[in-house]
Amino acid sequence: MGAILLITGRPGAGKTTLIRALARALGEQAGGFYTEEIRGPQGRLGFRLVTLDGRAAVFAHVDWAGRAPHRVGRYGVDLEALDRLGVPALRAAVAEKAVALVDEIGKMELLSAAFRQALEEAAAGPRPLIATITASPHPWADAFKRRPGVECWELTPANRERLREGALAWLRAHGLYVVE
Repeated sequence: MGAILLITGRPGAGKTTLIRALARALGEQAGGFYTEEIRGPQGRLGFRLVTLDGRAAVFAHVDWAGRAPHRVGRYGVDLEALDRLGVPALRAAVAEKAVALVDEIGKMELLSAAFRQALEEAAAGPRPLIATITASPHPWADAFKRRPGVECWELTPANRERLREGALAWLRAHGLYVVE
């Protein structure tokens, strides 16, 4: 079983920024994906899923709320985008890379049985996993946080830089070369 570091925190704390910084520091050693906001004049409109090898797809959007089969809050969710891009990126990271990065394990993503299964496989595999995870209560996410050997750190605006340095040290302690 590989080491697991979970990063939690409120929306806007910098979780995605941290995952992207770790991906840059790890370079070709890392695989996985992150989600980024789609913003417009009225604020956040949705989320785009981006794999570390550069593929992307819109994953959730306010315009889909009435049309998508899945909905979380004001967003319609396209699970097919996650299952088509995110799940294979996670599985490839576990099979081929030194570390898997996932942003994020949240309510939208957890609607996908394939994603939950890929996370279980990653947790049981030999590679380290760093993932952001919802701070809100969720039965599956709460159980994942309680797995043996899981470290769960809370990211806040006040500890952002210290936590970034801690995550880089965590990666070094697990035998990875990081560029700062």
